[in-house]
Amino acid sequence: MSDVPIVECVPNFSEGTDIGKIHEIVRAMRVDGVHLLDFSMDPDHNRSVVTIAGTPEAVLESAVRGAGKAAELIDLTKQNGVHPRIGAADVIPFVPCGGISLGQCAMLARQAGMAIWRRFGVPVYFYEAAATRPDRMNLEDVRRGQFEGLLTASVKDATRQPDVGGPELHKTAGASAVGARKFLIAYNVYLVSTVPDLSVPVSVARAIAKDIRASNGGLLGVKAMGVVANGRAQVSMNITDFQQTPMGKVYATVAEFAAKHGAKISGGELIGLIPEQAYEPNAEWVRQTVEFDPEQKVLERRLKQPLDWP
Repeated sequence: MSDVPIVECVPNFSEGTDIGKIHEIVRAMRVDGVHLLDFSMDPDHNRSVVTIAGTPEAVLESAVRGAGKAAELIDLTKQNGVHPRIGAADVIPFVPCGGISLGQCAMLARQAGMAIWRRFGVPVYFYEAAATRPDRMNLEDVRRGQFEGLLTASVKDATRQPDVGGPELHKTAGASAVGARKFLIAYNVYLVSTVPDLSVPVSVARAIAKDIRASNGGLLGVKAMGVVANGRAQVSMNITDFQQTPMGKVYATVAEFAAKHGAKISGGELIGLIPEQAYEPNAEWVRQTVEFDPEQKVLERRLKQPLDWP
């Protein structure tokens, strides 16, 4: 990478079924100096993930515009899906790619949060490296109760009030969690039974997720939940430290626990991009990942060949 500071931002929007709305949001994010690297929609999670990268100021502006367009188009009172969410633009993390520190990304996140509130009236919680208090370091703590629970909690409980704006949430767009973090790999695997014609119940995916997640003494830097997606049991994971827990180890551990339940991995999917360091060309998880093309899914390679804006 060059000496020019490069920031990645991966906004997650609470809409995964209406391609028109997502195209409008992504179009609103077009700013000089920002590259569109990836965007994907997941109807089961009812969520879309957009990956952009570029110079810090341009990426900040792009993310803020995306949050504003999401607030205009997404009504959380009519939205549901298996993925937890508190806002139309649910999560907006800034990630250092080169020539910039995590601390500087935290400052970017704070500026973005202020701009989202001032321009669009959507309150903001700061998390991870941008958190202003220790009980907001973990995104799960910020999102506790989701949009519906936070509507009341933010008003009645001073400890749940937003960091910027509020205390009331936006009536339809909720609130946004804006943060700064290291690379996060969003990786899902589907399970099938080793017995023909038997389906794997979601309880198995939930049991595996419980066993592997760091908060339960499992794999360091792994968050996981068991859900039903595309009619199948899925272990949905966020790998927050791929250097301590490489992708191959995550895959092997899930496979090992699945075998104890009479199940096996039938395929995986990556949501968004992975850094070159996390890519293991000959690994089983790569072979099992649907439509994996390193030229499209590895961040450093994608930066050289960004997508066209819709």
